[in-house]
Amino acid sequence: MATPDFVIVGAGPAGVRAAELLVAAGHCPMVIDEAPASGGQIYRRQPAGFTRSPEKLYGTEASKAVSIHTTFDALKDRIDYRPEHLAWALRDGALHVIGPDNGTETVRPRALILCPGATDRVFALPGWTQPGVYTLGAAQISLKAQAMAIGRRIVFMGAGPLLYLVAWQYMKAGAAPVAVLDSSGMADRLKGVGRMAARPGVMRLGLKLIADLRRAGVPIHTSITPRGFEGDGTAVTGVRFTDRKGAGQVIACDAAGFGWHLRAETQLADLAGVPFAFDHGLRQWMPQVDPMGRTPVAGVYMAGDGMQLAGADGAEASGRLAARAALADLGLGEDQAGTRADLRLNAKMRRFRDGVFAAFPFAGPKLAGEIPDATVVCRCEEITAGQIRAAAKDLGAPEMNRAKALCRLGMGRCQGRYCALAGAEILAAALGQPVEAVGRLRGQAPVKPLPAGLHIRDTETERTGQ
Repeated sequence: MATPDFVIVGAGPAGVRAAELLVAAGHCPMVIDEAPASGGQIYRRQPAGFTRSPEKLYGTEASKAVSIHTTFDALKDRIDYRPEHLAWALRDGALHVIGPDNGTETVRPRALILCPGATDRVFALPGWTQPGVYTLGAAQISLKAQAMAIGRRIVFMGAGPLLYLVAWQYMKAGAAPVAVLDSSGMADRLKGVGRMAARPGVMRLGLKLIADLRRAGVPIHTSITPRGFEGDGTAVTGVRFTDRKGAGQVIACDAAGFGWHLRAETQLADLAGVPFAFDHGLRQWMPQVDPMGRTPVAGVYMAGDGMQLAGADGAEASGRLAARAALADLGLGEDQAGTRADLRLNAKMRRFRDGVFAAFPFAGPKLAGEIPDATVVCRCEEITAGQIRAAAKDLGAPEMNRAKALCRLGMGRCQGRYCALAGAEILAAALGQPVEAVGRLRGQAPVKPLPAGLHIRDTETERTGQ
């Protein structure tokens, strides 16, 4: 069992800045990253041989992406970097890792900094499992990593800054969407504008993206209610919604992307024993950490979207804070001036985040009681909204883990990473309870599927004793 002083899980903005600070303090952290190259989702690198400029890849965030990439590349000779490695379990301080060759390793660091990031937050809608329907993040990956649009006639739907950013990126790439459908409206904006003013430059940028889309002739519909995706089961052909006046509409398309903000990747924190609390602003359960990223579990720290959903800039600040906390707790030095500066910066990012979530609310609570029973919610197990409602009303499931046991919601390959939040909204609506009352699915190892070959090999070792 390896026993490094510091292990960082994730090489997005938070992990990169944590590693940078630890190296500057004279240490050699191990950095475990699922991706083949650093940058995280927001600054995902293009494949080898691709030569698009940062401006084309990242648009207005090009300089920040270059900074993250350049910083990490300069660190490679001074860290133990493990790309394409999955941290799949964590128990009693021991982190279990599998590499690209299916080789496994267990490490027990003195300080573990979790920077797992986040994934798209979606809500199940009729037809969303059809080919051609993507999350907003997946549509962005296609553009960044494959230099391909997801279709020729694309509709983007949801709410939040990512909705407009992805639409703008597609427009700049020559694949302007045929429509942008925003489930939030002006009344929502007014609820968040005061807090979003914490970052006036970002607000101006967001307004510019919307203005650019309008000038390009992209129709933008606000205050819509999503109704689903049309198609024949082999391809999506349209997006159905109710407009602000209550009229049903369909916009024809051959691809669609949708989503509402992000959901934090919290499985490793859960396995570590970190307690959770329901965040009413984010409308999801989040790990409990102090402003420095310390968790109540000794030696476990968190940074980035996996614990606060405050964007890339907030992730950078929180990465440095978590590294400083780990150094201080191990008696390896403190930087009070740097800590104060990053605490101020991170507080500003979190205030802006709260404004964004208020200005672009999740549509799930409104849709939870309206989507048809036949709508598939859990794609892995093909569990429908009707089955979740039956678990609540007919089988007496009072919370998410009981519902999982009774109807298999979240029991498939993704273990609820994509369906749990939507399932919780539907269960809560069926019970007539607030969503926090139905709790959350408990984390289980492995946090993501492991290769079958690994199990076969381990079984063979047990049988032969070799």
